[in-house]
Amino acid sequence: MTVDLPQRPSPTDPSSSATRSLSSDRARDELATALRRALGVPREAKHLHGPGDLVVDTSSLRRAEYSTDASNYRVVPDVVVFPRSVDEAQAVLEVAREHAVPVTSRGAGTSCAGNSVGPGVVIDFSRHVNAILEVDPEARTARVEPGVVMSSLQKAAAPHGLRFGPDPSTQNRATLGGMIGNNACGPHAVAYGRTADNVVELDVVDGRGHRFTAGSGDASFAAVPGLTELVRSNMALIRTELGRFGRQVSGYSLEHLLPERGSDLAKMLVGTEGTLVTLLGATVNLVPVAGAPTLVVLGYPDMAEAADAVPALLEHHPLAIEGLDARLVDVVRRAKGADTVPALPPGGGWLMVEVGGETAELAAARAREIVAASGTTATRILPAGPEASAMWQIRADGAGLAGRTPSGEQAWPGWEDSAVPPAQLGAYLRDLEALMAQYGVDGLPYGHFGDGCVHLRLDIPLETSGSVLRTFMTDAAMLVAKYGGSLSGEHGDGRARSELLPVMYSPGAIAAFEGVKELFDPRDLLNPGVLVRPNPLDVDLRRPQAAPVLAKPKAYREPIGFAFSHDHGDFTQAVHRCVGVGKCRADTSASGGFMCPSYLATKDEKDVTRGRARVLQEMVNGSLVTGGWRAPEVHDALDLCLSCKACSSDCPAGVDMAQYKSEVLHRAYKNRVRPITHYVLGWLPRWLRVVNMAPRFVNKVLSNRAIAKAVLWSGGMDPRRKMMAFAEVPFRTWYRRGGASDGVPVEVASERRVPDARSGGARTDAPERPRVVLWADSFSDGLAPDVPRAALKVLDAAGYDVVVPGQDACCGLTWITTGQLDGARKRLENLLQVLGPFAVNGLPIVGLEPSCTAVLRSDLLDLFPDDPRAQAVAAATRTLAELLTDPATAPDAASGWKLPDLSDVTAVVQPHCHQHSVMGFQADERLLRDGGADIQVLAGCCGLAGNWGMEKGHYETSVAVAENALLPALRDLPSRGSDDGERVYLADGFSCRTQASDLADVQGKALAQLLADRL
Repeated sequence: MTVDLPQRPSPTDPSSSATRSLSSDRARDELATALRRALGVPREAKHLHGPGDLVVDTSSLRRAEYSTDASNYRVVPDVVVFPRSVDEAQAVLEVAREHAVPVTSRGAGTSCAGNSVGPGVVIDFSRHVNAILEVDPEARTARVEPGVVMSSLQKAAAPHGLRFGPDPSTQNRATLGGMIGNNACGPHAVAYGRTADNVVELDVVDGRGHRFTAGSGDASFAAVPGLTELVRSNMALIRTELGRFGRQVSGYSLEHLLPERGSDLAKMLVGTEGTLVTLLGATVNLVPVAGAPTLVVLGYPDMAEAADAVPALLEHHPLAIEGLDARLVDVVRRAKGADTVPALPPGGGWLMVEVGGETAELAAARAREIVAASGTTATRILPAGPEASAMWQIRADGAGLAGRTPSGEQAWPGWEDSAVPPAQLGAYLRDLEALMAQYGVDGLPYGHFGDGCVHLRLDIPLETSGSVLRTFMTDAAMLVAKYGGSLSGEHGDGRARSELLPVMYSPGAIAAFEGVKELFDPRDLLNPGVLVRPNPLDVDLRRPQAAPVLAKPKAYREPIGFAFSHDHGDFTQAVHRCVGVGKCRADTSASGGFMCPSYLATKDEKDVTRGRARVLQEMVNGSLVTGGWRAPEVHDALDLCLSCKACSSDCPAGVDMAQYKSEVLHRAYKNRVRPITHYVLGWLPRWLRVVNMAPRFVNKVLSNRAIAKAVLWSGGMDPRRKMMAFAEVPFRTWYRRGGASDGVPVEVASERRVPDARSGGARTDAPERPRVVLWADSFSDGLAPDVPRAALKVLDAAGYDVVVPGQDACCGLTWITTGQLDGARKRLENLLQVLGPFAVNGLPIVGLEPSCTAVLRSDLLDLFPDDPRAQAVAAATRTLAELLTDPATAPDAASGWKLPDLSDVTAVVQPHCHQHSVMGFQADERLLRDGGADIQVLAGCCGLAGNWGMEKGHYETSVAVAENALLPALRDLPSRGSDDGERVYLADGFSCRTQASDLADVQGKALAQLLADRL
């Protein structure tokens, strides 16, 4: 079953913005009218439309989403505009000039310096103006619109053996317009240069309204009257103060205007941060993809000594030289798991040096040359593969993981990407560490050491004041100037560092910058307050905002919701975990993660983890979103959150939007009437007990489609959904009856060597075997009893004595997802009474439904942070695959267990989002591959997500999420594998199996069923 939805054009689709017929004079006039109305309407106005799609938005929801980026700054715009074409963008600029309204251009909004926030109008180019217009493999160039995501350009160029050279860690969401605005670099700038070095021409509109093509040669200067004279009168200054080393990004790069540099206006405009022109298009150079990339990891006692080794390594022309600190690696191990970090050579600081070659042998020889020149014996050479990818992932996650200090405190950007000539890097790092010690601040340094660029976030107490930020930044600026460095090495100056430019440059250079601004943007309408006539660096900080809405909990045990113990019990600190790096905006196919399923379907900032976090941040400061827990903006932002928990693991900053949503719903509806679905779906385990009184009758009645639709509709659910079938014999009932009733084969029951939990003893006629607890959650018990029956059979065959608790032990999952945390706590208290004694006595607890198992491993701990039974249950809980593969609990050789042969199985495997996020899917994947199965493991949500996908208003998005990965894979499954083998959709999640059955009429299996069928 499929549903037709409006399709977003692909970047190379001819229907994309460059060729859409939306640029007529009438469309421009209508857009201009809408924008004029937006600029003059009161704040209560919601959405204003241009022709067709939503284009102009003045709602407090939208303004909250765009009020900040990945920086420390918060500037609430008046209007957010989503032009659908270059011509519409021009219309926006015309109206803004007419009314003298400031304009800020924005791509992915990942600026760490506050370059992409501003007053007046914010133009988001990423939504629609994102076409790759041309890839010319012969000229090795590409023409792009500003909203093109860099990884999309890489994919388009890859078939020609080409790529765009610079590659920041945010490349799977960063736009080319943003990269051009900041002069982005990334690890491979050592080999390929900065963005400025890879730009050929720019299609721009300046602050005067003049559209022109900026390129090289004197002809470009004619488009800007007075520019030739300015350059001529400042040549000596430009030659001595600018362009001194590769990462001198701060200020305007006027050196490109010198005749000996090609009089290149396009390159000069790169890095001007939207203060001189608005970018409408670009032609960029492409470079050949390096062959046989090989990574050399070098260990040193500390980061400074690692930096000392860089100049010698640069002589061997590597592709990249990255620096990693031991503190950052330790944070990765804690946040992502020790198994995510490859074995590193001994040291407290490491260099990651990448080399390439035409063949693997040549690359290996170059790697050995690097080792010989490294000055250390602590080395590893990693050819392209999983270990090398894991090393690069540590580096890619640095921007988010470094948002916390080693002790877990919030760390902030500001002194984010200073740079010095590589020969000075070691000395600079030593002095920088001393300055940090002087101020008593901590952080996790890392960066592009081959270019002398250091990334660093610090635990400056922005929660209370910006004064330490000012004094530290001033001293740090003086330090970097001492070493001939740059305040910024790739992120731009923005609101964070523009005020400090006089520390780095002479008054004459500052005057030259002001002169350039006057030529291009005389009325200061383009990104005002940045670079020229800058705002003070401690103005517009987002964090010191008062928080009148929320009070810090008095005690963790107080029944007010989650403890948020990882954020000192403070919801405000929790939502400010989002530092804006925007990994949640990345395409799943590029990121390999599960975030953020609704955003992948809608491509709307409202539906991404970051956008939701921004709205919650505005809720807690109470100035823009004023309705507190019940604010409409908050509930609009959270409506399409599936509570998949993927952000809790995939977000490098550790944002857990599912938990935040539960807390909001708990506070908003506490002691109030709730939506009907909170009672119908939120109390599902309670209704299952009622249905169990007459399940055959209920199923018969609900098999009538008209009745089922009426029940679904009246219960707040979408009537297009199918009604679930209830178990005629729940698992625990079957077990209590001896497992031989209602068609269950007698031999299955007779073969069980299971102790009766009511007597607590094992069978006396069998040798002693390790004991495990099989926990049948409410879903497995009342909706899918075949799964725990199969698990019982597998565990018995694997040599375990299985304890099945006779009492109901509901985890409260549906109460948690609907924000009924008091009810969840009651159910979990009962669960602790049932399962706690087993866990305290060292028995593993096997969970079958991933979402319920995840509650025991995560939410339980935050709802009962001080209860030792919760710690014991969380530590004892295992998935079936974890039990069978963990050396500590796996069957021993004496049990006679042999993994069933799965070599004829071809499977589409859907990891449940909660399993991916909390337990991980590695054990399941390893078990399936060890059994010989041919598996396709999907990355992404199935789209049902328990109660969420059943609710009215969510159906279309639910189907769109399923179309991202699940439904295409199911359609392709019949063509895979051998004709005599088994083709199967494998999913432990009841929701995942329900979605496949509902939308594709495919009946899925759980892992336990697949194994049991082959014993």
